[in-house]
Order: sequence, then C-alpha cells, then structure tokens
Amino acid sequence: MNPLNNAASPDASVLTNGSGAAAILSAGIGSFALAVLACAGDKLEAVKNSLIFYKPTGPLSGVTTTAILIWLVAWGILEWRWRNRTVGVGLISVIALGLLGLSLMLTFPPVVDLF
Repeated sequence: MNPLNNAASPDASVLTNGSGAAAILSAGIGSFALAVLACAGDKLEAVKNSLIFYKPTGPLSGVTTTAILIWLVAWGILEWRWRNRTVGVGLISVIALGLLGLSLMLTFPPVVDLF
C-alpha cells in the first residue's frame, strides 16, 4: 500500500487542530480580560468595589478570579465549537498575539494613565 494514498482511504483518521486553536485563542482572550479588568479596577471606583472578593487582597482577587473565569468559559465554548474541525491556526495565532500585545500595553502604567 502506498503511504501517500493512506490519507484518502475511508479508514484514515483525520487530524484536527480545533482544540489547540481554542486553547491558543482563549489564552489571548483571558490575558486581555485580565488587563482590561485591572485597568478598570484601577480607574473606576464602582468596578474596584465590585471586584473585592477577598478583603485583604482588595480588587486584585476579583480581577484575577474573573479573568480566569472568562478564560475558562472562552476555552470551553471554543473547544465545544472547534473540537472536530480544522481551523486556520495562523489567523488564530495572530489574533491571540494581538490580544496578548494589547494586554501587555494595558498593564504598562503610562498607557493606563491615558485613560
């Protein structure tokens, strides 16, 4: 049997990349959520007060807990939608890296002070 034609056989299992792409994009979404929540917690008193889940740590406890929940929900939804699909990992990676870059900028004090 020719190994090159093996992929065309009906028995061949198809490798999908949806689960990996879901993990990559959800990481970008989670990091961006962390930066936005941290920025909002610093600048808006109402957000700051609503993010205090554990009094000794202040709003940081709510910022990190909420960002982790957003990351997990995004990962779960994307995994559910993409688990058996092949998606464009290049575009997904560019979007995730863009979100990561924006999140790094939002945690840089001179950028946050613009808001």
